[in-house]
Amino acid sequence: MNPELRYIEHKSGFGDNGPAWIGMAEFSKTGRTVYFNGKAFKNSNARGISGNYYDIENGDEYWISRIKKNGTDRHWAGGGKIMIDRNVVDLYLSLVDFNILDKNRFELVNIKPTDKQKFAKLENEKMN
Repeated sequence: MNPELRYIEHKSGFGDNGPAWIGMAEFSKTGRTVYFNGKAFKNSNARGISGNYYDIENGDEYWISRIKKNGTDRHWAGGGKIMIDRNVVDLYLSLVDFNILDKNRFELVNIKPTDKQKFAKLENEKMN
């Protein structure tokens, strides 16, 4: 699968106020694993309490979704700035109903690449 713009929010221990990012996520061939910002997330098949994915390394829950056109990606009860990869701002603004980032809602950051081989090796070790 080609990389796609996604909203990612850390849920474990934070409820609806966890750190959140917007950036390009990569996917495994099956689409069940998402790679983003140095992490790998596995689809939890809705078994989580508040997240739909979990971190392969530590089990923390995350919410991963497509970008909402109206820009309301955070849960209605949540709050806090959303970190957006500075390399995707133009793409993001082309997909939403506004044309500038509100500095009270967004913070520009650099999203780091993910070493997918590291996680493939980690998952293979768990299976043995």
